[in-house]
Amino acid sequence: MFWAAYVPCESQFKDAVQLTLEQIDVIRRLTEKYSPPLTFCTSAQEITEAHEKNHLCSLIGVEGGHSLANSLPVLRILYTLGVRYLTLTSTCNTQWADSSLVDVPGRKPEHGGLTNFGKIIVKEMNRLGMLVDLSHVSVRTMKAALEVSKAPVIFSHSSARALCNSTRNVPDHILAKLGLNGGLVMVNFYSQFLTCKDTATIADAAVHYYIVSFGAHINHIRGIAGVDSVGLGAGYDGINFTPKGLEDVSMYPALFAELISTGQWTSDELKKLAGLNLLRVLRAVEKVRDDMAKSGVEPYEDTIAPKYLKGRSNCTSQEPF
Repeated sequence: MFWAAYVPCESQFKDAVQLTLEQIDVIRRLTEKYSPPLTFCTSAQEITEAHEKNHLCSLIGVEGGHSLANSLPVLRILYTLGVRYLTLTSTCNTQWADSSLVDVPGRKPEHGGLTNFGKIIVKEMNRLGMLVDLSHVSVRTMKAALEVSKAPVIFSHSSARALCNSTRNVPDHILAKLGLNGGLVMVNFYSQFLTCKDTATIADAAVHYYIVSFGAHINHIRGIAGVDSVGLGAGYDGINFTPKGLEDVSMYPALFAELISTGQWTSDELKKLAGLNLLRVLRAVEKVRDDMAKSGVEPYEDTIAPKYLKGRSNCTSQEPF
């Protein structure tokens, strides 16, 4: 279970870092209060060990690069606190990455994807062993991150754009690149991302009989990126409308029953969908981290160029040291 330490875009240039730390504090306190069966996990090995004990792992992700306040040291501290993925943007641009909103007709990109500082952030995430999450980002940002990252990337809660033309979904040419990257799309169950309407069904999430040539989102992503690159990222705590029959996690068996009934999924493939794909990606990210450490790669010390701030900054002390 990934808990999203999300703070609103309105906190950008204000108290985003503090609010993010407070969210992490809530997640850790909640986990401690209900431990076991909740168990705080930060690695693929810890997830596996917890599963063997029938415990549920609590993992932390930060949704939105604005939580960094343009600071690589903040990124490193978040990793130390247990954060294992960062969504590069939320519903707003950062000063180094474009969000999916710039792909809305009539909108223009601010950066054309990732700036040089944005690419350094991806590299530092690789060095730390943090998952690069591309849900919420623009197509150009997706492409740039895939070109820069040495490790597989994820979409923590996105679906297929070919089936629902939302800028929050992943287009086919990116799915193809993701398969080559070894990354993962965790399919979101928000009805607006499945059918582009407020209503949807399990069939829309799994098979979608009305678009036979494409299949449904899970099968569509599998068909392009491969069976090793699809997972589940329902996003229940952040969506207003859910598919009928998939209202909460207790309905997951119905989803798997739907997939089994198609005759297109084996038991081993369903295990990949259920979580083994995420473990594979996390292990690959950890290996890149370890390889970079063995190669002597030092922490990146770059700072963002003032021109990207456009006169905006957090309220800071002048010459504090």
